[in-house]
Amino acid sequence: MTVTRPLMGEPLPLDLLDTVWMENGSLRDVFDTPGALEGWLAEHEFSVDAPAREVREHLTEARESIRAFLAKEDDGEARLNAVLAHGTRNPRLVDGRPAIEDSVDGPAHLPGWKCAVELLDLLERKGDRIRKCANHECVLWYLDTTRNGSRRWHSMETCGNRAKAKRFQDRHA
Repeated sequence: MTVTRPLMGEPLPLDLLDTVWMENGSLRDVFDTPGALEGWLAEHEFSVDAPAREVREHLTEARESIRAFLAKEDDGEARLNAVLAHGTRNPRLVDGRPAIEDSVDGPAHLPGWKCAVELLDLLERKGDRIRKCANHECVLWYLDTTRNGSRRWHSMETCGNRAKAKRFQDRHA
């Protein structure tokens, strides 16, 4: 099942973070919706032969470790390294061509581990463009793809408009 979320289409690790968002003043986790975990996995082309409960547990662990790292929590790096410790990436030659072989502790670890690995790649390539929405009540993260790197909100239509409306009300109060 595919659930419409406020922000979709971000790079894999950020898309995982954005499976939790604020709705009517409380956190909503897309994985609480029946079938949404399977939908998210399919959307990202993961075919996992493991119980959904285990996959969700490891994916949630990866999501929260990525969030802790990006939010610069004291234990964020250690938590992310704990997720990364569940697998390895090995370059190989296959039929004379370069290939990458991922090996994880078990199939349930693969989606979360891959999100953590792709975060490292994203940090290396565009780490200065990973942003949390400037709305202090919003928990969404995005990759700023603007030319000058000035994007402040995950969406101008929602959080950006709220900020502009609040500034207007403050000026006219």
